[in-house]
Amino acid sequence: MIRLLPEERASVYHYIHSVCGIALDDSKSYLVEGRLGGVADRLGCASFSQLLARAKADPSRALERSIIDAITTNETLFFRDGAPFDLLRYKIVPELIDRRARTGSARIRLWSAACSTGQELYSIAILLKELLGDPDRYGVQLIGTDISDEAVARASRGQFSIVEMSRGLTEELRARYFSARAGGWQIRDEIRAMASFRKLNLMQDFSALGRFDIIFCRNVAIYFNESDRRALFTRVERALEPGGYLVIGAMESLSGIAPQFESKRYLRSVFYQSRNRPVGRREVSM
Repeated sequence: MIRLLPEERASVYHYIHSVCGIALDDSKSYLVEGRLGGVADRLGCASFSQLLARAKADPSRALERSIIDAITTNETLFFRDGAPFDLLRYKIVPELIDRRARTGSARIRLWSAACSTGQELYSIAILLKELLGDPDRYGVQLIGTDISDEAVARASRGQFSIVEMSRGLTEELRARYFSARAGGWQIRDEIRAMASFRKLNLMQDFSALGRFDIIFCRNVAIYFNESDRRALFTRVERALEPGGYLVIGAMESLSGIAPQFESKRYLRSVFYQSRNRPVGRREVSM
């Protein structure tokens, strides 16, 4: 396997940060070797410097996309961590429906940022189908984005292997919302139609997506440096509707990073709302 030489590290780390925002240091050199080594081998590159030179010289940016696909983490599973989905079911969605009833609005928009291969957004779609019966009645719009072309393509297809299906799904939900296919399962059209997926780099402007009532941005900002995290959550706040809900990873915190957000607790879950645009009754702050 090609080794990442000490004299190559700074340029490789800078390039990766420039194309996808992931901040690396010397403690992560093994990650570069493990994930990009195969790309370099397939292209016959003798070094990571040569791989970078070819990527920068490629006008089609196909090699850049391959590097992004390889370096970004696509670890995910259905109903991952559990607590955020309880938060949706028992807290956020009922509050939004009650709020909509008072204001006359019938739309609920949710964004799954860094959605990987779609398990998170499809889990949300299944939950809303179970909870609401007819999500169209509430104007539900579900959008998933990811920087990886391969991840977005897989999410859009809605096809999952036997191993992927064994992680997080009950047999009851599998039988109700998936159809068996050779080597795996296909999500049923009624759920697949609820979600749309597109490529998006979170380091860039995403105002064209519009505003959302709920944003799931879990386990992605941990790969950014502090400056990029601050900038990201500044943009995220602008993307939230007044009184909207932000859900991040269980091991993440916005303390010291995004003071414009107020942390709140419900059962085992923590969520965030903007201090600048509150709507509805106040929650218990942490």
